[in-house]
Amino acid sequence: MADWTRICALQDIPVLGSRRVQRPVGVDVALFRNADDEVFALLDRCPHKGGPLSQGIVFGKSVACPLHNWTIGLTDGCAKEPDEGCTPSFRVKLEGGEVFLLQTELDTLALELAAPVAGPKISIAVA
Repeated sequence: MADWTRICALQDIPVLGSRRVQRPVGVDVALFRNADDEVFALLDRCPHKGGPLSQGIVFGKSVACPLHNWTIGLTDGCAKEPDEGCTPSFRVKLEGGEVFLLQTELDTLALELAAPVAGPKISIAVA
């Protein structure tokens, strides 16, 4: 029996928008809702430079990364040609207007990937 966990109501995700699901360990998961009320879940990290996909523009079954405009497929997490690379995707169940994710995937998928870094890191020497 699958271990589905209720995340939110469908109406909590804006049409052509997203919401983030924080995990105790690892990068957040981004939930996306398209114009057809389909819901998708990807690791909130572009495969290119780690941009936050949850801040991208949703169109059709894709999202545009806000950093460099890469198009990422919502069904599989893969970049569209000519770009290459994939971000992990998570299974989603929509039932009775409620959105569910598999708890086992939330607990195990892509925990080793680093969170995006907002800018360059500066080391400060302490005297």
